[in-house]
Amino acid sequence: MNYQEILDKYYPEDNELKRILTVHSRKVADKALEIARNHPELDLDLQFIEEAAMLHDIGIKDCDAAGICCYGTKPYICHGTIGAELLRNEGYPRHALVCERHTGTGLTLDYILTNNLPLPHRDLVPVSLEEQLICFADKFFSKTHPEQEKSKEAALKSVAKFGEECAEKFILWSKMFL
Repeated sequence: MNYQEILDKYYPEDNELKRILTVHSRKVADKALEIARNHPELDLDLQFIEEAAMLHDIGIKDCDAAGICCYGTKPYICHGTIGAELLRNEGYPRHALVCERHTGTGLTLDYILTNNLPLPHRDLVPVSLEEQLICFADKFFSKTHPEQEKSKEAALKSVAKFGEECAEKFILWSKMFL
């Protein structure tokens, strides 16, 4: 797979949105790869981690998030499922799972239903270690300030808005990956 070709297909213009997406995704990929290399005992797929991390937010272009130059019509919470559909259509179902499962520390069916979110009615929670690692690394970088890495405490605070279960999972991942 050539993730850059896929990014260029869906983001053909060299504009601020593409810059934000590319910088954010590269930071997430680099952090995930660094963690994976520090844990050879986990036997993680480094090529997949880089590819999936670079594509995990590919669906943002169709969302309404003016603060990061996204002028689509869908709610931002949908960017993962939008990206998953794009990657499935490209023939990358494993990468698509990372897209749809990386919000918060993953969203359970109960959370989706309780909060009446416009998402599929199923668990959207990272399963494989690679999915979990990319999701974890993503929490350290925002798209509003893509160059800046958040502290572990700031990352925890940002996932806590998705509930206590997400915060607990982030703490567990911190122990596993850091």
